[in-house]
Amino acid sequence: MQSDLCFSIEDALREATRALGGSKAMGHRLRPELDPDAAGRWWLDCLNPERAQKPSLDQVLCVMRWARDESCHAVMDFIARDCGYTEPEPITPEDEAAELQRQFVASVSQLQQLATRIERNKAAPRPRRQG
Repeated sequence: MQSDLCFSIEDALREATRALGGSKAMGHRLRPELDPDAAGRWWLDCLNPERAQKPSLDQVLCVMRWARDESCHAVMDFIARDCGYTEPEPITPEDEAAELQRQFVASVSQLQQLATRIERNKAAPRPRRQG
């Protein structure tokens, strides 16, 4: 989903909310202890700049992750644009898995090199101390 140009973090969170099923679904997902109607009202209050209620940073990150899973990047795009960064590029799970595997192989290789150096160091003749 291509995000429309959002002019506030609240606009971006509203777009993510639409992608994730609306305010009741989002509110209840973030605040499962509330019934869906109350959770929906709470979330709408969070998105209203005139209200004191605001989501926590952890809740915003959850929304961003869930929205990303639905190909909605509105919040990330807004933050990047607002802070002067280029448009971010999402990483596919396959790309991330390949990068993690590459890092793992490189780490194993480094450990093997360290083990070889340790063994060489142990086997090296030591100068005798004069005393």
